[in-house]
Amino acid sequence: MVDLRSDTVTKPTPGMYEAMVQAEVGDDVYGEDPTVNALEAEVAALFGHEAALFTPTGTMANQIALQLLVPRGGELLADADAHVVTYEVGAAAALGGISTRTWPSSGGELDVDLVASYLRPDGFHAVATNAVAVENTHNRGGGTVLPLEALRELRRVTLEAGVALHCDGARIWHAHIADGVPLRAYGELFDTLAVCLSKGLGAPVGSLVVSSAERIAQARVIRKRLGGGMRQVGVLAAAGRYALTHHLERLADDHTRARRLADALAPYGLVDPARVRTNIVPLDFTKASLDALSFARAAAEQGVRVSVLGPRIGRLVTHLDVNDADIDRAIEVFTRILAR
Repeated sequence: MVDLRSDTVTKPTPGMYEAMVQAEVGDDVYGEDPTVNALEAEVAALFGHEAALFTPTGTMANQIALQLLVPRGGELLADADAHVVTYEVGAAAALGGISTRTWPSSGGELDVDLVASYLRPDGFHAVATNAVAVENTHNRGGGTVLPLEALRELRRVTLEAGVALHCDGARIWHAHIADGVPLRAYGELFDTLAVCLSKGLGAPVGSLVVSSAERIAQARVIRKRLGGGMRQVGVLAAAGRYALTHHLERLADDHTRARRLADALAPYGLVDPARVRTNIVPLDFTKASLDALSFARAAAEQGVRVSVLGPRIGRLVTHLDVNDADIDRAIEVFTRILAR
């Protein structure tokens, strides 16, 4: 089976398993797991921040970050397709008491002037905007990479407005490889970041909140409150450290394979290859002779799994466990189905 549903379906490599077995561990709730501490220090340094906090999931990392920036009853501003408001089952409201307002999404692109027009000051009987969240790369946008200059302009606008800025950087590693922007250059623009080790990098679990030492101290309390206090979790942190060392640069291979898929499907009107710059290939079945679910079912019958995001929306994601031969097979299956 060639599984192109997500880059979260990967299995640990032999080297990663060995790193997990050999990990030195301690009780992380007491701050005594040396492997976790090393991972947190390493990731914080990569982004030029003072501290980081290991969490079991990306959703928890995002929600901790949002609670650090937005008080209960305060407002978060994000785009309508943002993961924090689309795929985190209302956690910002349910767990953080955060009011969310969105601007219209446009394929994950960032229109700073539009965002600026949505910022609300305190007063006028309205909820003031406390923080803005952006996603890089953008999941529902098809792996869109936000340009560094646009992010810098957004940082200028939010600073002038006294509004905090959060980055859902679950796949920021892909943006780093695609555009060559140093991770520290991204880090210096945000008050908080949430970065994932199990999307693309191939770790079995884990994300981190990155911020100032003061905020991360508070984040530990929030993590505990959310049930995220972990014990001898260095066995998982070791997988993350291995992933950062061995699987970061190879993301370029995933980007190349994704573009091969896009080029092969472009003649059928399902995707614009120019939009595919990272490892996500968005599929639009609006003008196709079959819908996304029918396509996915037909592909699965022939050994290729496809993600269905809506009646006319599908997605392919390349990753560590998909090689060139798998891409060849997927293209053969897809073209056979579409040529019927």
